[in-house]
Amino acid sequence: MTDTTREPQMTLPTLAEMQHWTWVIGRAQQMMLEFGLDVIKQSTAQAPAPTLPGLPDMGGFAKAHADFWSDSLKLWQRFTAPESAEPAPEDPRHATDRRFSAPQWRDNPMFDLVRQSYLLICDHLLKSVDTIDGIDARQKEQVRFATRGLLDAMSPSNFALTNPLVLEKTVETQGQNLLKGLEHMLRDIGKGQLTHTDPDAYELGRNIATTPGKVVKETPLYQLIQYEPATSEVLATPLVIFPPWINRFYILDLNPQKSFIRWAVEQGVTVFVVSWKSADASMKDVTWDDYIVRGQIDAIDTVRDLLEVEAVHTIGYCVAGTTLAATLALLAARGEADKVKSATFFTAQVDFSRSGELNLFVDDEQIALIESLTSDGFLDGRYMAATFNLLRGRDLIWNYVQNNYLLGQDYAPFDLLHWNGDTTNLPARWHKAYLTELYRDNKLVQPGAISIEGTPIDLNRIATPAYIQAGREDHIAPMESVWKITEYLKGPVRFVLAGSGHIAGVVNPPSAGKYQYWTNEEHVESLDAFIGSARETPGSWWPDWIDWLIAQDPGKRAAEGGRIPGNGKLPAIEDAPGSYVKRR
Repeated sequence: MTDTTREPQMTLPTLAEMQHWTWVIGRAQQMMLEFGLDVIKQSTAQAPAPTLPGLPDMGGFAKAHADFWSDSLKLWQRFTAPESAEPAPEDPRHATDRRFSAPQWRDNPMFDLVRQSYLLICDHLLKSVDTIDGIDARQKEQVRFATRGLLDAMSPSNFALTNPLVLEKTVETQGQNLLKGLEHMLRDIGKGQLTHTDPDAYELGRNIATTPGKVVKETPLYQLIQYEPATSEVLATPLVIFPPWINRFYILDLNPQKSFIRWAVEQGVTVFVVSWKSADASMKDVTWDDYIVRGQIDAIDTVRDLLEVEAVHTIGYCVAGTTLAATLALLAARGEADKVKSATFFTAQVDFSRSGELNLFVDDEQIALIESLTSDGFLDGRYMAATFNLLRGRDLIWNYVQNNYLLGQDYAPFDLLHWNGDTTNLPARWHKAYLTELYRDNKLVQPGAISIEGTPIDLNRIATPAYIQAGREDHIAPMESVWKITEYLKGPVRFVLAGSGHIAGVVNPPSAGKYQYWTNEEHVESLDAFIGSARETPGSWWPDWIDWLIAQDPGKRAAEGGRIPGNGKLPAIEDAPGSYVKRR
């Protein structure tokens, strides 16, 4: 019996169709040749136009256009007369572009033409931005960011009829991929947020955020989690971790293999973590003073009293690191700096003069837009998530448009992306102040420009030993910006540059054997000097950190009494990860 079932395949173009497309290409080539020659003639024959303040240099634009048409003609010639054309130049950026990694983009001449034409336009449009004169550097960066975002959105990989993979899948499934993709898209529209991972794959406390511990304190602003010791002896000085309030704390407790919290506990550290409350209407009047005094300082004092210790180690991640710097400055101003034995900063910024692309979202128009999106005194966390997605639109937006909307693929389980989509609402009043006073006006590094409960603060008064970690590929807190913390702190500082970015550079357990980090034991005055003579070490920087932490106070004591959650002055309220982290 003959099996008549066949896999549906795309039909190759006939000879007549190829002749037709050859005519189309030839006609297009002729049209561009006529136009391009005219542009080149004008740009070379005319004297450069004078550049007026506030206006672009049109001579530079003409030169850019001439280059574009010249390269376009070379591209068309490679397709119409390959035997006499110059070979295509090799661009390493294009060779690693995952959007066009499938062989169909090169094996099929038509899609290869679409691909190369798109990449040519991208290269020249981005180069054209550099020819703009008469605007400041920030405006030019805004234009470059908007241009790059537009080009990413217009990629042929994002459209069914110009993506060979989608066409093949549509034929193969008889359109079922498009129906499934539509289902995904409508679900995302309904919840107002792009889906990155299987929404049903993870449950807090079951297979994510599972390190054993108890909530030992609850305030209107935060829950304090104490984790169970994993060793018979622990360091005498406990550790209090302040995660960013714009995200959930369990980025540091994704699973047993990736958990920084679990790893620190296993090193003999008594670990406490602050779990911030997702903002609601009751928090409409919350300000930075609250996060510093009734948040960080209150948690520090609570742990000191609970364990009867004079000081604690602290960690501030991202924006909580910014707040930790302000907390240390306030304690110094009050004569209470000895409450903190050491401070560790994960990818944190205090000087926002080089804060990267996020700063492009901070101007009067953007702040007015944020205010218009605010209701009941808080900002819906989905808007902040959308902003961070835009910073990596190719990876966090358009990749999912292709895979899950056009190809109709199922979402894969991924704990990091589950956390990334678990948004947190922000107190509107404080969020606006954060953007204006820190990002826009850079007041934190101006002595006395900011006061906390009436006390002016000055970062230059901080003498607390500090460990500063930056990510070499961080697009949220660029390494150049994180480095600037070293220019203000007066105490002993250890700066460590980790491989990868804002998340993977931090969440990199030793067992993974990934990435590397750089240290420099010499006294250097700049990041360039640090990198120039730094020593590279393969793997995670966590062991370097724990060695540094132990050196601050190597004393130990038995893991008993108040070191066990619920056995001290504070009774256990509920199991970790607590209820605040589950509130939406």
